[in-house]
Amino acid sequence: MAVSIIVIIVYAWILFFTQWSMLLMQVTLMVAVASVLGILAWIGYTLATTPPPKPIEEIEKELEEELKKLNEKSDEEKT
Repeated sequence: MAVSIIVIIVYAWILFFTQWSMLLMQVTLMVAVASVLGILAWIGYTLATTPPPKPIEEIEKELEEELKKLNEKSDEEKT
């Protein structure tokens, strides 16, 4: 917490009381834009490389097969 407060004070001092204010604004803006665009690129890459999900019908068939197996096992245990 203390480090954050110190960084805020130093940032404000550089921004308002030195000749480096324009450079500081440019660097800050570049970091902000690069961060947002980097996150968007990561989301796009993830969307492009993630395989599509199985169709619902296929999942339903797998569930029905599993239920049949469980019912058969429980019927065998009863006898």
